[in-house]
Amino acid sequence: MMDLMLSIIFVLCSLLVVYHHVGYPIFLNWYSRHHPLKSIKHKVRGYRALKSDRRCLTVTILIPAYNEEQWIADKIRNIASLDYPRNKLKVIIACDGCSDNTVTIAEQTIQEAICADTHFEIRAFTQNQGKVALVNQQLKTISSDIIALSDVSALISIDALWIANKHFQNPHVGVVNGHYQLFNSHNEGENRYWQYQSKVKMNEATLGSTLGAHGAFYLFRTHLFEEMEANTINDDFMIPMTIVRKGYSAIYEPNMVALELEPTNQENDFRRRLRISAGNMQQAIRLADMFLPKYRGIAFAFMSGKGLRLLTPYLLIMCFVSSVWLIEHPLFSVAVVAQVALYTIALLSYYLPYIFCHKTCKVILYVVAGHYANFIGGLRYLFGLESGKWSRVDQ
Repeated sequence: MMDLMLSIIFVLCSLLVVYHHVGYPIFLNWYSRHHPLKSIKHKVRGYRALKSDRRCLTVTILIPAYNEEQWIADKIRNIASLDYPRNKLKVIIACDGCSDNTVTIAEQTIQEAICADTHFEIRAFTQNQGKVALVNQQLKTISSDIIALSDVSALISIDALWIANKHFQNPHVGVVNGHYQLFNSHNEGENRYWQYQSKVKMNEATLGSTLGAHGAFYLFRTHLFEEMEANTINDDFMIPMTIVRKGYSAIYEPNMVALELEPTNQENDFRRRLRISAGNMQQAIRLADMFLPKYRGIAFAFMSGKGLRLLTPYLLIMCFVSSVWLIEHPLFSVAVVAQVALYTIALLSYYLPYIFCHKTCKVILYVVAGHYANFIGGLRYLFGLESGKWSRVDQ
């Protein structure tokens, strides 16, 4: 009887793991082909004043910054180059208790000729209060139709605001997400992961809405924002999903690109993923009602994507334990060998990266490390070891 129960546990856990990694993406690809999203008609503005500019929504770009002296000048020049009516655009750079030269460099850069016709405000705070507190505070001062949140280290494609404005002409659209792309990453697993995530986000939109956004760049309607709890971890998920919860849709726009300049090494990437994983646990608890059937396609995507991602480490543990218990059966002995081989490749790829440098090894390492971070990060949140206050990951 025990063997039967363990066999059932192994089969169910294995099927859920395979479904999350393979079945769900395949279903999304199939569904998106048969239910394509309506594309907007986008005509390049070309920096010319047009009659249609009068119908453009007002936009405020909020850029939270903490010790960003390396990238702040490039960010400001990039924002100044965006193609959008200048009387409809305002930029706020909120410096959160920076201890480096971020504020000085920012103030110098906005004096450059390229920035002359863009409304920049540098708001420098002496006390570091954390990103969530900073965003909550600053959004109370913004009255524009649309708010764009963007990371300092991400450059935005020049027509991004113009494209977003087209989407927001639809009153049912509450959030518009851009495409996140790495400028330079030596981590093959990370590259593949973000390519996979971008594809999933685009396909999830056909189910009713994308899940969350990437903090590098996304936009939302100002009046739909709800103040976040002080210990919120993944603000770029909680803000969009609280808007989706109200009945609005979150759109993914592949032609709006956020190009990430700041590279990560393996150790710092893992620390970042630990924090994101803690945030995944937090948002699953706080947004638990969105698993209910009344949200239909969004609930299905939330469970298949975020829900199963949280459960996968525990499913993998149960797969391994049950197969070891049943190792005397030939089928389960093969399963044990396969699992041990997979985890061994991941370990060897981590400790001997110059020997195990094949793309497949790097992808296996990234996936296994991700589930390990998911497991540890989730436990850190449950045991109260992860706070909502931000800190830079130094290179």
